[in-house]
Parts: sequence; C-alpha cells; structure tokens
Amino acid sequence: MTPFELSREHEEFRRTVRDFADSVIRPHVAEWDRAHHFPTDVVQKMGELGLFGLTAPEEYGGAGLDASDGPFTSLCLAIEELGRVDQSIGITLEAGVGLGINPILTYGTDEQKKTWLPDLVAGRRLAGFGLTEPGAGSDAGATKTRADLDNGEWVINGGKQFITNSGSDITSLVTVTARTGVSDSGRPEISAIIVPSGTPGFVAEPAYDKLGWHISDTHPLSFTDCRVPESNLVGERGRGYAQFLAILDDGRVAIAALAVGLIQACVDLCVEYSLDRQTMGGPIGRKQGVAFQIADLEVMLHASRMLTYRAAAMRDAMEGGHGPSVKEFKQAASIAKLYASESAVTATRIATQVFGGYGFMEEYPVARFYRDAKILEIGEGTSEVQRMLIARGLGLPVE
Repeated sequence: MTPFELSREHEEFRRTVRDFADSVIRPHVAEWDRAHHFPTDVVQKMGELGLFGLTAPEEYGGAGLDASDGPFTSLCLAIEELGRVDQSIGITLEAGVGLGINPILTYGTDEQKKTWLPDLVAGRRLAGFGLTEPGAGSDAGATKTRADLDNGEWVINGGKQFITNSGSDITSLVTVTARTGVSDSGRPEISAIIVPSGTPGFVAEPAYDKLGWHISDTHPLSFTDCRVPESNLVGERGRGYAQFLAILDDGRVAIAALAVGLIQACVDLCVEYSLDRQTMGGPIGRKQGVAFQIADLEVMLHASRMLTYRAAAMRDAMEGGHGPSVKEFKQAASIAKLYASESAVTATRIATQVFGGYGFMEEYPVARFYRDAKILEIGEGTSEVQRMLIARGLGLPVE
C-alpha cells in the first residue's frame, strides 16, 4: 500500500461516517445553521460512534489503533465526511480531538489523563485550547495572559478570543497558554495550564455572531484572579508555546481534510444542479462554460485530497517510528493546508456562480458553504503563515 491509497478498513470506516452524516446531520443542518444551534446530542452520538477516540489508547476508552492502522488518517476521513455535510460539525470534531484531547494526551500527566480523557474521548464532554488573544494571533509569543504562582496555585489573569468548544453545555475544560515568567534568554516564558469549566474567575463570554460556522461553539474567554492547582500545568513549564506548535501541525492536516470535504460537497452539488437545471432547451451542464468550471473543481478536489492523505499517512508513519522526519511532515502539513483551504474558497465561489441567483439564497447549501469556507484560510495558521513556513522549509530566510 502506498501513502496515497486507503486500506479496505479505511474505506469501510469512511462509509460508516458518511452514512451517519447523511442520516443524522443532513436533515437538520440548515435549521441548526439558521438558529445558530449547537447540537449537543449529535456531538455525543459522534462520541458513541467512536469519532473522538480514534487517536486515543484503549485505557482511556479510545480505539487503541496502532500506527499501522492509520488512526490519524481515520480521523481525517471522519472530518472530511462530516465536513461534506456541514463544516461546523467537522470543526467540532477537529477541535475536540486536536485542541481538546491532544494536549492532555500528548503532554499531560498520568493523573490529568485519568481525570479528563475518558469523558473527552467518549464525546460526553468537550475541551478547548485558549491560545489566541486580541494582540497575539499568529504571534503567540506576544501572549499577555499571565499565570502567577501563589501558595501552590496558578492565579490567571487575561483573555482569549476565537476559542472553539469553549462554552458549550458539555465543555469540561480549556487548556490556556499564559506567561509564567521570563526565560534565561529574556523572552516570555509561555506555559499551558488546564482551567476546568466553572472555576471562579473563568468566564466564557457570549458566543460570537460569526460569518460562518454558525453551528460551532466559539467564545471569547476572560480570566480574573482565576485560581487552579499548580498540578494543572500541562507538560513542562515554559514549553507551552512549543507544545502548541507541535500539535498545530496535526491540526493543519485536519483542516485540510475539512476543506476536502467542502470541495467534495461543491462538486456533488454542482453536478446534480447542472444536470437538473434546464435552460435554452437543455441542462446547463452541457454548456462548456459550466462544465469546465465543474471539471476544475474535480481537479482541485483530487489534488487537495492527495496532499491531505499523504500528510496524514506521514503522520501515522511517524507514530510508528519509521516515517519521515518532523521537518518533512511539517512541510507536508503546511502544503496540504495551504492548497486545500485556498481551493475550498475557490470551489465555493465557483459553486455559487454555477447556481446563479439560487446560489445567493440561504435555502441552498452552497450559500452556507460559501460563508463557511473563508475561515479555512485563517484558522490553524493563515495562508500567509503557511507560505512563510513552506519557504523556510526550502531554506529561505523569510521573516
């Protein structure tokens, strides 16, 4: 099997998630989008299906897949299939695993894992990761949120913004980055700390009124003399930013998978519509001006999918100890994220054009996908950041 092929087990898993998305999510998604409704019961059904536990070991309730089974590839397939029906549901899974579970699974203590992972892996609860701040987006080193030790407790003050899965009815914690001192080099010491929901001084402010992703849970967070035990430190003190960057590489591939699902949706919708829509004595799909645009979508879909699957396969191989170097994977992750996300934005623009005036009507899914697409070029590292990382990977001294 080459890195570009899926196993029979992967294809069967894809069909399972597709059936779930088509039967459980699709009939209600337009209504949820209009109401900005976060469907807690559906998220928990995703947990029952095992989607939040694909990369987790059995001891915490996960699938317990080894590297040869391709657990990360399975996660990307699940995100793609959910994203084919709705991007908000896809990002809920992506963030729930990549930003909620992974920091604790990768860097947490045994006690932290035993305390938090079983419910997170089962999908009974969600977790968020508080990194972004008003003045510190891609420049996470400019973090202003502080955490000071006082009698065995971290006292946290500051704020975060754009944090997914941070204020839902089933959110159990947010892992936040904060300045915990100054390093020997004089740079801010950034550490990651678990803050359980309901901790005094921690407030998930009212949800954002977003352009897209209406179904996902996204909040600004505030911390005012918020106290948590010193043992809530995740990983090594002063390594919080580095830990997040490592986790972010996985997230970039997962966002690429979300983009692939969106492009697939655009292809499917355009083909169906161009065969049904009659004008001037026949379907619009017989017109080269329409057919060629849909053909371009298909090319973008295949290229995006192959780049994404390749990066996912590299990640699984790394976990098995026989894969590419970290540098090679980082480059592949940025390439997949950049190409797939920008292709997704283009795909929704083309799909809206194919649908004509109907594409501008909210009753048609292409309008929702058009709104949802843009954030793919921003979240988990903007397109500009990806170009910078790719250039650096080529040895260019770009700033």
